[in-house]
Amino acid sequence: MRKVAAFCDYFVIASATSMRQANAIAQKVAEGLSKDNINPLSLPVLNDESGWIVLDFSSVIAHIFYKPMREFYGLERLWSDAKKVRVVNSLR
Repeated sequence: MRKVAAFCDYFVIASATSMRQANAIAQKVAEGLSKDNINPLSLPVLNDESGWIVLDFSSVIAHIFYKPMREFYGLERLWSDAKKVRVVNSLR
């Protein structure tokens, strides 16, 4: 992201099949990283109903979407000049 936006190095964009799942993902990401003393600049809102949760870790910004909201906002399209890095899910 640094080449197209000066405010962070990476966007992490994830989708959930429900708003409940989006909230659970956001909570687990925040909890998991806090174990390594990595904390977001602000805590996620519990039971967020917006369908778009943002966790700002300064150099990395995580966007967790309810899938229809991800398709509506299309961050990948808006930031298409940024280099894409695909991350393989090793938890499966």
